[in-house]
Amino acid sequence: QVQLVESGGGLVQAGGSLKLSCVASGDTFSKASMGWFRQPPGKEREFVAATTWSGSRSDYTDSVKGRFTISRDNDKNTLYLQMNNLKPDDTAIYYCNEVGTRDFHTFYGMGDWGKGTLVAVSS
Repeated sequence: QVQLVESGGGLVQAGGSLKLSCVASGDTFSKASMGWFRQPPGKEREFVAATTWSGSRSDYTDSVKGRFTISRDNDKNTLYLQMNNLKPDDTAIYYCNEVGTRDFHTFYGMGDWGKGTLVAVSS
């Protein structure tokens, strides 16, 4: 069973930056497409970004395009999310997971969810 541990969240002012990390246990990380999801207060969990096993393709939800960058280090079993120009609407608990997709239009988490890391953006 793959375990995922997210970190790097915190409180930041609008316009600031944070870099999230997700460390995965097990030996399947390097073969899996991985992604970030978030759950804003009082709302459903939503897709944020995904990358293929090699990192050759990345996809983003429209609201973060140009501001967030997903990357991975397969040698370290680690997934990253660089978040720049943060906005109050980015406030959420952020989760990583193995990701599935339907024609690269809809993305969904495939494994068990970790505890996530809280990102709070003040105006």
